Amino acid sequence: MTGNIYILQDDRLIGVEEAPYPKEEVLQRQVSLFADQLIPGAQIDPDKPRRWLLVTDEAGVPNAEGGGAWWSVDHLFLDQDGIPTLVEVKRSSDTRIRREVVGQMLDYAANALQFWSVNDMQGMFERHVQKVLERDPEGEPCDVRLNEFLQGEQTEEEFWLKVKTNLQARRIRMVFVADRIPPELQRIVEFLNSQMDPAEVLAVEIRHYDGAFDGKQVKALVPQVLGTNVVKAGSVNESVKRKWTEGEFMAALRDKRGEVAATTAKGILDWAIGRGLTIWWGEGKRDGSFYPMLYEGPARLEHYFTFAVLTNGAVQIQFGTMLNRAVFSDEQKRAELLRKLNSLPGVAIPEPGLTKYPSLPITLLADENSLQQFLSVWDWYLESIRNQAMSEKHRA
Repeated sequence: MTGNIYILQDDRLIGVEEAPYPKEEVLQRQVSLFADQLIPGAQIDPDKPRRWLLVTDEAGVPNAEGGGAWWSVDHLFLDQDGIPTLVEVKRSSDTRIRREVVGQMLDYAANALQFWSVNDMQGMFERHVQKVLERDPEGEPCDVRLNEFLQGEQTEEEFWLKVKTNLQARRIRMVFVADRIPPELQRIVEFLNSQMDPAEVLAVEIRHYDGAFDGKQVKALVPQVLGTNVVKAGSVNESVKRKWTEGEFMAALRDKRGEVAATTAKGILDWAIGRGLTIWWGEGKRDGSFYPMLYEGPARLEHYFTFAVLTNGAVQIQFGTMLNRAVFSDEQKRAELLRKLNSLPGVAIPEPGLTKYPSLPITLLADENSLQQFLSVWDWYLESIRNQAMSEKHRA
């Protein structure tokens, strides 16, 4: 079956049927190309969503100093904090996924930390990009690809220094990917994740669905990260991640920032609900948050971030998540949004924030006029996205 690939994380699936799981190499290729969608970083860290830089596919892991590749891990990524992330893809029908794959992954991680250096990772990244350029001469060279990933938050030198520090600190992330994660594997992942520090162990279940929307055949790939809701053994903070509720959020904000801040947040929440937005409640251990999100496109499968409101009193603008979304992936449109926000009294977000997650204190919106001006900016944002979606539908 052919068609567009739609990535769905939180919204409900409508009018689709579960599809046969593709061949293992198909999912490997999908993970390689669409890692930011299929390994959803917001599910791993809602307060600072993980982004992925593909270092290489089929990363060779030696078993001795100076030795050649003894093993090969399906994918090697780095996140924006320079944490090496090993990803292994398996089919649920493969019996090795229950036990053998765990030992296999631990072999990869132990030997990678022992024998990989930051220079090895830089070399793997450069060779991988060179192979891509041989297939597509118009592709992006290493420095362009890396700088786009870093989004101006740090220099290349600072980033690779973080990678080196993580290797020395034995900080690594192991991720198992499959169409179904067996309960036995999930329990092992949760156990290992609770016991291992600073290493992290996660599983990602990617369900596949087929369906038809507006007369077109589509595929829905639905990723769910498992293993995040555990307590690290010996952790100073023993609080477990959980979904915040409106009541808990408002109580925490009121306690930290006062009644005016809570009233302002309630006004923002009421506006979002009144506009038909989906409210995603955060899972932060210390700070609660809520994210008003717009779902558009066929069967509302495409999601658009706006801003986040946090219990520490910050309103965080989600410029960084707009980079790969229609309309506001255009820097000029984000600049226009920035100008509108900076027209509010007391708001002065710098232009480099166009690719980041700048914040403003919620107290700046306590005045009713300021709050309405802020919300009118987001009415314009929503209208821009919906007008674009309507225009594309008419062209189709």
